Amino acid sequence: MHWIGIGLFAGAGLVVLHWLGHRTDSLGRSRPFPWLGFGFLFIAGLAALTPWFLRARLEARLSDAATQVVGAPAAVFCQSFGEAFIDTGAELGYVAFGPDGVPERETLIKRQQCNDLADYVRSPSDSPTRELAVAVHTLTHEAMHMSGRTNEAETECLAVQRDAEMARLLGATEQGARNLALVYWRNHYPRMPDGYRSAECRPGGALDIRSADAPWL
Repeated sequence: MHWIGIGLFAGAGLVVLHWLGHRTDSLGRSRPFPWLGFGFLFIAGLAALTPWFLRARLEARLSDAATQVVGAPAAVFCQSFGEAFIDTGAELGYVAFGPDGVPERETLIKRQQCNDLADYVRSPSDSPTRELAVAVHTLTHEAMHMSGRTNEAETECLAVQRDAEMARLLGATEQGARNLALVYWRNHYPRMPDGYRSAECRPGGALDIRSADAPWL
């Protein structure tokens, strides 16, 4: 879509250049500036580039938050409309593993979850919906993969203990961050597939990192 916007801006530029080269007609009379053609192309270009700009700004914000949670540079990309149109996967986010089995430091977040994250960043709620909690958790879960975790149950348990931190990095208040972690822990974690849950994900369990943000405290 951004290539369409760039093309439209280029068209607007060509209109200006053409006018500059033909400012008078064959009789020497001044030609008026082609505001209609220029304005249409310029406004259409803005309309085409706006979604791309907003997505790029959101990706930068999410990447910054993920980087702080991972403790190393991490890149977050949001699924485009075209990618979503042909996507058949059930996962909400994805981190590729390299040939050596080490997770890469970039993730793709699905389009709906990125839309929910955009809503959350614009206005973090102290009473987040389940959808918002899932979106923030998806980012935290993929951040845990980018930090080097490969086992899904371990990754999921570490993520639930850092959801509040991620929420704060996205602008939530202390109470709002706490509430978001609780919404996910109570309403979504128990429904996750067996491969994503562990009996050790509990107070004092082997996966308890003794975080003050743990939802069971």
